[in-house]
Amino acid sequence: MSPNLREIQIFVAVYEELSFTAAAAREHATQSGISQHIHNLEDRLGVQLFSRQKGVQPTPAATAYYRRCIEVLKSHALATRTLDEFAFGLSGSMVVGLMPAMTRCQLGPTYQRFTAANPNVAVRVIEAYSGALTERVRSGELDFAVITGPLRPVPGVKGTLFTSTPEFLLSSTTSALTHCDPVRLADIRDLKLIVPGPGNVRREVIDLYLSSNAIQVQRLLEFDSMLGTMDLVGRSDWMTIMPGIFAAADVTTPAFTVNPIVNPYMTLDLVLLEPERQPLSRIAIAFLDCLRDVTDEHNSIVSQIAADAEPRAQARSRS
Repeated sequence: MSPNLREIQIFVAVYEELSFTAAAAREHATQSGISQHIHNLEDRLGVQLFSRQKGVQPTPAATAYYRRCIEVLKSHALATRTLDEFAFGLSGSMVVGLMPAMTRCQLGPTYQRFTAANPNVAVRVIEAYSGALTERVRSGELDFAVITGPLRPVPGVKGTLFTSTPEFLLSSTTSALTHCDPVRLADIRDLKLIVPGPGNVRREVIDLYLSSNAIQVQRLLEFDSMLGTMDLVGRSDWMTIMPGIFAAADVTTPAFTVNPIVNPYMTLDLVLLEPERQPLSRIAIAFLDCLRDVTDEHNSIVSQIAADAEPRAQARSRS
């Protein structure tokens, strides 16, 4: 007898979690029940799927089977969705994960546009950093998430480029820097910079840029708090590096002095994460479309400022 959908779901959970206990929590089952399901599946298929000598490790057969199981689960979800279109329009709920750099300027207008067109949809947004959001997408807690790149392979998670945005240096409105003028970090004397703590993906990107361009930082402060960072920047001579879309509102109505970083140009990739085993729901697709539109509008503003800054910086260096 061929495995049913429930057994396939359990196998996929064990494969992705590499733990019977974690798979049981994800599938709302007992650890012993999950283990028995896998034993029965192996007996039925006549092949060992997992090695249990050092934890739970998939065999080559399991990896090949997993790819096909993902296709089965996704096809089943798509087949079921075709019936939904005959039953009702957009209504229901969704859970989205966004990193703090996305929530400051993008979340409000996105939510307003989406709920105006879909008032019967309940939207929940979870703000967290890349690692936590990736795990929640993999476990199925989130419909999708937008995190900081670069892309990294994670079993059970599909990642695609969402957008690229220029990086800006943010300082207080009393800063000696001229608002929206290009800035070369190496030219700033006594640079005091607030960065995320170790293990944060943005910290890795910033550290690589600083070391690759021999930029000297007088003092480095580690804050894993976006609100705390911006509060300290606004009231002191500390500075920080933020994605352009985070600072989009400050271009025309500045709460901070924002300066595009040039020589070299600094950009950040944002990545869309979604569960690989199931397609995005129609609600999630509609919300994602709104989020893309708002992000593109803001990104076009800051990208133009960054593009104009490069030749200005070159002209300044020649004079």
